[in-house]
Amino acid sequence: MTTWPAAAALWALAYGLLALYWSAGGAGFPFGAADPDPGIDKGMSILGGAHQASAAPVIAVCAMAATVLAGLLAVRTWPGRAGAALEAIAWAVALVLGIVLPDYRPLVAVGHLPVLLAGKPFGWPEDVTIASQVPWPVVNQFICILGGILFAVAALAHRRTRTGACAACGHSGRDHDPARWGAVAVWIAAGVPVLYATTRWAWALGVPFGFSAAELRQMDQELPGIWWVGAAMGSMGLIGSVLTVGLIRPWGEAFPRWIPVLRGRRVPVALAVVPAMAVAMLVTSAGLMFARALYVNPSMGNWAAMGPSLLWPVWGAALAVAAVAYRLRRQTPCARCGDSQSGRGTAPHLPLSSGARAASHNPASAHPGHARHRP
Repeated sequence: MTTWPAAAALWALAYGLLALYWSAGGAGFPFGAADPDPGIDKGMSILGGAHQASAAPVIAVCAMAATVLAGLLAVRTWPGRAGAALEAIAWAVALVLGIVLPDYRPLVAVGHLPVLLAGKPFGWPEDVTIASQVPWPVVNQFICILGGILFAVAALAHRRTRTGACAACGHSGRDHDPARWGAVAVWIAAGVPVLYATTRWAWALGVPFGFSAAELRQMDQELPGIWWVGAAMGSMGLIGSVLTVGLIRPWGEAFPRWIPVLRGRRVPVALAVVPAMAVAMLVTSAGLMFARALYVNPSMGNWAAMGPSLLWPVWGAALAVAAVAYRLRRQTPCARCGDSQSGRGTAPHLPLSSGARAASHNPASAHPGHARHRP
């Protein structure tokens, strides 16, 4: 039995049993009216109108069907169109669980927790706790995201086996040229957060961008510190933009000289790719939620508040593509099959600077820069 499809099957079975518990009237149903967030009635959640008595059995049936799907992928390799169809269904399950079902709250939790931890010793922001950022409905969304990741990896693992790709590196003998399309994706992914940060910093500095000055003051009085929290989030986005550029720059491949112990060493590929893919999923989910909420309630917000958020699915897609291109470019000859991303056992063919090339042989001579550890 293949490991990743088996893990997806176990996840689906466990969630199906939980849904059966909800079907029997058990507590903890995380959707619809059971979700205390006031935004539920405004189209925030795709299951915002769900009722436990009717929705829980449907969720249970879907989860059990997903268990069967993952089980089929686990027990054998299905050739040809049958295998491709099963993989396509698994990808559909992954997209629903990981991107369509969640709303913006997982992203808010991930973004707010560092701000709250930094401000906690100073009692700022007031009346906001860490626990308030991760209530059970949000925890459930993280669980669903985990399920989405498992089904995506299960589909990839089955495809590798079906197409005869190397189990270690996934190479199937095709040439890849990630330089051009990777660079385009990087600049798109780096540009969208700048628009978001511009609006948040404008409000923090008292510039009524998209609001009247009176509305800006009123909201600050009702929610003290709201604009500075937004500015902090915008600043994190700007940091992410800079680090995203590292996906196509030499300083995204070698730790800079000013980092103790790690200086000059190669940046592990996973250290860049995994956070990038995680952020890509979160911002895409959040962007789809804002689009859905605006469709349900067209009068919601204004162009300055909603506009940058509507571009988040573009940001997420571009960031995911940029991360894939980075991985292909950094892929070294495989110890099992002897292939690199070029398919000929050669080093990645997007040229590095002389310093980055030297770092692969002599860590002390690495190109100075900033290691990319977060998108």
